[in-house]
Amino acid sequence: MNKLEQLYEGKAKKVFLTEDPDVLIVDYKDDATAFNGEKKGTIVGKGAINNRMTNHVFKLLEKEGVPTHLVEELSDRETAVKRVSIVPLEVIIRNVAAGSFSKRLGVPEGTEFTEPTIEFSYKNDDLGDPLINDYFARALDLATWEEIETIKKYAFKVNEVLKAYFLQADLKLIDFKIEFGRYHGQIILADEISPDTCRLWDVHTNEKLDKDRFRRDLGNVEEAYVEVFHRLGLK
Repeated sequence: MNKLEQLYEGKAKKVFLTEDPDVLIVDYKDDATAFNGEKKGTIVGKGAINNRMTNHVFKLLEKEGVPTHLVEELSDRETAVKRVSIVPLEVIIRNVAAGSFSKRLGVPEGTEFTEPTIEFSYKNDDLGDPLINDYFARALDLATWEEIETIKKYAFKVNEVLKAYFLQADLKLIDFKIEFGRYHGQIILADEISPDTCRLWDVHTNEKLDKDRFRRDLGNVEEAYVEVFHRLGLK
């Protein structure tokens, strides 16, 4: 499978056309951004870690009944994926209060929820990805009611599977952001699952092992990503 012209370049990835109109190649970058692009930097090795971890996790989720865009891992940084039309909703599942949830609602970070929460943000950089609800999503015609229910079902399933999986590696899944796309009329999981998109804390010490180390200038950012990678048995 060959890269043709570049279709898109985002904050963390480049996307290329291939000879198959239904397949794209995603090339993961080491670039890091936070706060809607206000903070920029580089996390050395991040692209390879996020690519390989995403593919590993997506294979696990496929076995558990969550369809994904994964086609084939091509190299450390490159993966062939199904060409989806992204639903412009960022879907956030939270198991523990952290980040913007704690700031918005005055809940101490680290407060565990009785059951997971779900949030939608309108995927729009110009507007700062504002928080919306199901009815806003319908009013903006971002998704149908059926698609919204499917997205919720898959999102909670992802949480159920990953909570248990990460716990085996002594990692607590605090929250995560995922995206979905339409592929020939079907809703499937797209984008990535990595320390860029998940908050992962050490079960015993609550040490942050994710992108918050970059956001909050905590240091040892690369080391945290590598630690997660190795705990999952990836090399």
